[in-house]
Amino acid sequence: MGFREVKSELFKLEKDVLIKHISELYKKHKAVKEYFDLIISPDESQMLEQYKVKVTEGFFPKRGFQLKLSTSKKAINDFKKSGISQQSEAELLLHFVENGVEFVNAYGDIDERFYTSLVNNFEKALELLAKNGLLDKYREKALKIVDETTDMGWGVHEYLFELFHNYYG
Repeated sequence: MGFREVKSELFKLEKDVLIKHISELYKKHKAVKEYFDLIISPDESQMLEQYKVKVTEGFFPKRGFQLKLSTSKKAINDFKKSGISQQSEAELLLHFVENGVEFVNAYGDIDERFYTSLVNNFEKALELLAKNGLLDKYREKALKIVDETTDMGWGVHEYLFELFHNYYG
C-alpha cells in the first residue's frame, strides 16, 4: 500500500478514531513523539542539546571506553527526521566532528572510515550553513575544528582545511 492509499483511508476516518491512532503512534514510537512535541511546543534548542548529549555518548560513553560511532550517527539521523531547522542540523553535525577530533586527540589514530565520516559531516555542515546564510556565525567553530586536526593522519587536516577555505575563502 502506498501513501496515497493510506491518506485516502485516513480522510475517511472519524476525528476521534484518527486521534486514537495518532495517540498510539505517539506512545509507541519515539520519533513520532519527538515530531509532535516539536510541533506543539517548538523548543528546538532544548532538543538540540539532548541530541548533542547522544552524539557525545557515541564517542565518550558514560560506561566503558568503546567508540560507538553508530550511536552518534543514529542520533543525527533521528534528529533530522524530527523536522528541525537546517541550522540545528548543521550545528549537530559540527558537534559530531568536534567530538571526533577530541576523540582522536585523546586516544590516537583511528581508521580511514572514521576520518571519512568526520570530513563528510564537516562538509555537510558547511553546505547547510552556506545554504542558509549562516557561515559567518559558525566561522570560529569551524576554524577551531580545522586547527585541532593539524597532527591527524589520513590527510584529515588537509581535507578540512580545503573545505574551510572553499566556504570561507
